[in-house]
Amino acid sequence: MFKKKKIAIVYDWIDKWGGVERVLLTLHEMFPEATFYTSYFDSEKASWARDLRIETSFIQRLPKIIRGRRIVSLPLYPYAFESFNFNKFDLVISVTSSFAKSIITQPRTKHICYLLTPTRYLWSHQKDYFKKNIVNSYYLEKLKDWDFITAQRPDKIISISETVKNRCNKYYHRKSEVIYPPFDIEYWKKISNLKSQMSNLNLKSKNYFLIVSRLEPYKKIDLAVKVFNRLKDNLIIVGEGSEENNLRRISGKNIIFLSKLTDQDLALLYSNAEALIMPQEEDFGLVSLEAQFFGCPMISYKKGGALETVTEGKTGIFFKEQSEISLGRAVEKFNRIKYNLKISTVKFGLKNLERFDRVFFEKKFISSIENVKSQMTNNKSISNIK
Repeated sequence: MFKKKKIAIVYDWIDKWGGVERVLLTLHEMFPEATFYTSYFDSEKASWARDLRIETSFIQRLPKIIRGRRIVSLPLYPYAFESFNFNKFDLVISVTSSFAKSIITQPRTKHICYLLTPTRYLWSHQKDYFKKNIVNSYYLEKLKDWDFITAQRPDKIISISETVKNRCNKYYHRKSEVIYPPFDIEYWKKISNLKSQMSNLNLKSKNYFLIVSRLEPYKKIDLAVKVFNRLKDNLIIVGEGSEENNLRRISGKNIIFLSKLTDQDLALLYSNAEALIMPQEEDFGLVSLEAQFFGCPMISYKKGGALETVTEGKTGIFFKEQSEISLGRAVEKFNRIKYNLKISTVKFGLKNLERFDRVFFEKKFISSIENVKSQMTNNKSISNIK
């Protein structure tokens, strides 16, 4: 169907590994001839992408001290993405939580935006990013205006969750279709069979709670750290990010930090953890699906994507406020009911994941592209009649 089509996939920056990067690899497998476009590529931190065909912007040629600090290079990204030329492509898929949707395409080129969220630091989570007024407020308002305008450029927006769909409507005034990110059940079954033989982790204790997350301000990992400092329960935090040094500084001896783990390592951690803590308002939350696959219950903030991925009382419990008191009470409640909740998560977890299976993602995504193609053809025919 798409073999004769020239396809480009655009992402904000290829410089790490996480849930979104799993989506990018799925798109690569769906469209193996596609060329990836991004602001810059860090081959060390994103070794998973070394086999991809990648085109980068002028930001790639800047000194690392500039391109590696987004707060410094922030003004450059609009120019970087608007400078790409997609005239030779039939289809462009932008995957973005920031700048990639701003690309400029000709009328004959379809542009589908897979929206991870409207730009967090401009709309929903600005206070988390700019507490110290590092960036001029006038500039941020201008950037918001630009971001709104560029959100009108895609021919169609697909949101990763109902949560993001609602934000898209609120901030961009655009309707969007929801297609959940793919969860590869068959892949994780293989990983599950290999976790004991291929993991290098040496777990000193099986009595621990778990966090798997990027360590960024909006993730609210500091909230969990403060709670577990008080409770003294063991907590393992897996991830990297700008908050890592600060989190290590405020953490007690009962909190351990890990990074650069294999999926076999993660499988072992999920399988043995008491529960996965998710203190943030997630856009979707692929890690919650990974945890449930391995029978690991969730303790989640009751807002955002968790409401779509976690079944309360069956695969997890919620806390209502992002406060130490609210999360602390949830952990204490979990400790009272954990035996039954763990049994329930094993029983209902896999069934809950079926609606997120990669097979459904691929079918829905391709169908959505075809619908846009038909609409564009019909609009062109009507225009010719006029």
